[in-house]
Amino acid sequence: MKHTFLFFISLLFFVPISRAQSTDETSNDTLVHKEKFGLRVGIDLFKPARTLFDDDYTGFEIMGDYRVYKNYYAALELGNEEKTTFDDNLTSKGEGSYFKLGFDYNAHNNWAGLNNMIFAGLRYGLSSFSQELIEYQIATEAPFFPPDVRTEPIVFDGLTVHWVEAIVGIKTEILNNLYLSINLQLKNRVSETTPENFENLFIPGFGRTYENSKFGAGFGYGISYLIPIVKK
Repeated sequence: MKHTFLFFISLLFFVPISRAQSTDETSNDTLVHKEKFGLRVGIDLFKPARTLFDDDYTGFEIMGDYRVYKNYYAALELGNEEKTTFDDNLTSKGEGSYFKLGFDYNAHNNWAGLNNMIFAGLRYGLSSFSQELIEYQIATEAPFFPPDVRTEPIVFDGLTVHWVEAIVGIKTEILNNLYLSINLQLKNRVSETTPENFENLFIPGFGRTYENSKFGAGFGYGISYLIPIVKK
């Protein structure tokens, strides 16, 4: 993870320098620079890659942002995930869809003509999903009896979880209007519906949960394309 951040940070500062030098060499008129305002859409690359290599997971996420004012961007992520979780005495599967809506603030001062980002933001997340209890063991106080393992699946539908999420990351332009990004997320569940006598071990969009904690964490790698609408 450390080397990945260093790679993107180096891109963030190398690309502006190289492109700015090219601009200075080809034009003497640098007094007026219009900045791009538009819709940037893309996908999270980590989720389909994990789908290929992890037999217990499938997922995808579409992400987008729109520059509404100077350094402020409206942001939206939509996705679907399915994950089988192996915990003490039980096996379960969470499956469903989610969205995250919020904003990003770009703290990076770009060279003229560039739109790279070092950003921080907030999201409101909502997940609608189901949990399937695939296999579980009945607790007993008599250890000399063989384990009582139940394998009849039980499905709990119509579950929802709401959370708030803080996000930090970078986006760097590698080609004209084409961006690579990386981000880290810290999440806190606000409310949730849970199955009877059972906890949500995996929540699509939120991730793995842990006993006695409402917090979660995540990260993402993305590729996106900016569709310029206006220049100001």
